[in-house]
Amino acid sequence: MRLDDWFLTAEERGNSHSAIDRRHGGVAWTEGNLAEVLIDGTEYFTRLYSTLCSVAPGDSVYLAGLEGDADERLAGPGTEVAPMLGNLAQQGVRVSGLVWRSHGASYSEEKNLIFSRAVNSAGGEVLLDNRIRRGGSHHQKIVVVRHETHPADDTAFVGGMDLVHGRHDDHHHHGDPQTADLDHTDYGQRPGWHDVQVVLRGATVDDIALTFGERWDDPTPLDTRNPLRWLMHRLSDNPAVRKPLAPDRVNAPRPGPHAVQVLRTYPARRKPYPFAPDGERSIARAYIKAFSRARSLIYLEDQYLWSFDATQVICDALRREPELRVVIIIPRYPDPSGRIAGAASALGRQRVQDALYAAGGDRVAIYDVEREDGTAVYVHSKACIVDDIWLAIGSDNLNRRSWTHDSEISCAILDETLDEREPRDPARLDEGARKLARDTRLRLACEHTGGVTHPDELIDPRVWFDTLRRSAENLDDWHGKAQSGPRPPGHLRAHQIERVNAARHGLLHWVHSHVLDPDGRPSHLKRDGAF
Repeated sequence: MRLDDWFLTAEERGNSHSAIDRRHGGVAWTEGNLAEVLIDGTEYFTRLYSTLCSVAPGDSVYLAGLEGDADERLAGPGTEVAPMLGNLAQQGVRVSGLVWRSHGASYSEEKNLIFSRAVNSAGGEVLLDNRIRRGGSHHQKIVVVRHETHPADDTAFVGGMDLVHGRHDDHHHHGDPQTADLDHTDYGQRPGWHDVQVVLRGATVDDIALTFGERWDDPTPLDTRNPLRWLMHRLSDNPAVRKPLAPDRVNAPRPGPHAVQVLRTYPARRKPYPFAPDGERSIARAYIKAFSRARSLIYLEDQYLWSFDATQVICDALRREPELRVVIIIPRYPDPSGRIAGAASALGRQRVQDALYAAGGDRVAIYDVEREDGTAVYVHSKACIVDDIWLAIGSDNLNRRSWTHDSEISCAILDETLDEREPRDPARLDEGARKLARDTRLRLACEHTGGVTHPDELIDPRVWFDTLRRSAENLDDWHGKAQSGPRPPGHLRAHQIERVNAARHGLLHWVHSHVLDPDGRPSHLKRDGAF
């Protein structure tokens, strides 16, 4: 298998202003990394806690997020994240962070202020950052730990989870005791939360650190000209001058068999990013390239599924490949909710789902997730698997906002380890299934079906597809029979399309296109319909 058959080349990334590819001699990925997929928040927070406990004076911790709760517990009482980071800073660990400043007075803005102040007052540097395109957000969710004297232990975490309430859940989906703040009340008083993160070691950690560093070193002011914003930065103890980050690693270790490509989204904006003056859309381009090669299966977990632009490439693949099967896991109820935003979200999902079913018929299956008591689980994960070969996990959703407008980061992973279990080559491309991608698909399938099926029984994509459908049908039938008899195992329900009154389509389409799913591309790409 040629890696550039699946990965973007540096030219295909389309952003020569970033050093991310130049630093590898023009190669747009790294090899010899070790990647491990962490499913749900308990796995992630437990691993993050143990990693933070390993740092020593002189080491560095970088973090970027949409939001942060100062008191979110990583591993029980006494492990609240902001005090823990503050203690590390007091011990001589360099703690640097970028959290979104948010728009106007909001709950997110208030808690991010509290989070940054808690760390900064102890000697860290967590900045409130609003250097974005109008109506956008900083949505990258990363933690990087760099060891001054033991570079082989450098670690990065990338995925869908911020360090906030609601994420600390497990496969039972009983929810985080520190509950999530969701618009939709049908997720219950203690919402269950499904999410995915990846932990990485090797040279790719430096690419993730560089992505953080490009934003950190951006000389654009942190939006302090407004008197209220200036006061907020003062209240958060933001430093007037940012300290330089640790230098790049040379001759990074090669601890594993995984090639990793770090992908990003940045919008084209009036005050250009110096590292992406025309924006960067490598996430979009990577998905388009991977979907164009799909032959056997596309597995997708997504928070929204509301963007026709982003899902059109899946429709094209379904029409092109008669054996292709597509499984998508999404939340049952749209978030945000409300008469306008909720309806606009539902309209976007309606349009996308109708298009997918029209293209693939019964080769498309869309599910949502519930726990044992019937309460819906919020699906927040951003993960994709193509043909048991290409695996991507990041902060991005499959929509135009994530592909063009907000800041995002994702990691595409190719495993050099062939999976010898049959079918060895489900895509029939003579490239072979790869162990990490396949194992991740099987682990997620076992979680969603309640663990009653052995993973080896689900290897064949056709059996996997039929098993998921049968699991959902059994649970749907049980609900349809007034829950008579024992509840069937599993969490999957066939997702029902929420139809929106046609008389409202005009207004709601405008809200969807301009507010929920805006376009951050340069004008020439908008005209051409390209990314």
